Amino acid sequence: MSILSRVPNLLWWLVCVGVALVSWRFLIGGVAVTMPAMLPQFENRALILYAHIGLAPVALLILPFQFSSRFRTARPRLHRLMGRSYGLAVLLSGMAGLVLAVRTETGLAPWTGLGFASLAVLWLATTAQAVRLAMARRIEAHRRWMTRSAALTVAAVTLRIELPLMVFGFGLDFGVAYTIVAWLCWVPNLLIAELWLARRRPLPAP
Repeated sequence: MSILSRVPNLLWWLVCVGVALVSWRFLIGGVAVTMPAMLPQFENRALILYAHIGLAPVALLILPFQFSSRFRTARPRLHRLMGRSYGLAVLLSGMAGLVLAVRTETGLAPWTGLGFASLAVLWLATTAQAVRLAMARRIEAHRRWMTRSAALTVAAVTLRIELPLMVFGFGLDFGVAYTIVAWLCWVPNLLIAELWLARRRPLPAP
């Protein structure tokens, strides 16, 4: 395998692991300094906020391991254990994200809240379906739904790219940009995943 052919896989690992680690910066600097946009969400619901911003990176960090065929083959038990950890992280972070979305006051409410609430509901639903199919040992269907779940998990990455680009690159007001990103961070991801799944041949049974 050439070095160039490995670049997409290396980028996948770098992005997932890098963004997950950067997302935990609030553990060092605090929310007020590192995530000032989240401060309106902090009052009276600190536990919910910490559940969301603390556990969503766990799901993102697990993703590259779960999509590695080499890892699945070499460590099937660990793959299943990490899959359960991923599902639990999505469940808790997704539910917390839904509460935060419904109560958000940032951006152009209620459109901001509706965008993030839709993301939370779909994230929970696709992951629950992936877990259900894995338990039923319907591996091909499980992998397809995990692809959808992963596309929504990666919204954490696209959000961090799009928001500063709109604010600093295009000069948009933060509230306007935040509302746009509430939809733009996940809708294209999911559409790309669906197009990829539509063109992809069924995976061979493991």
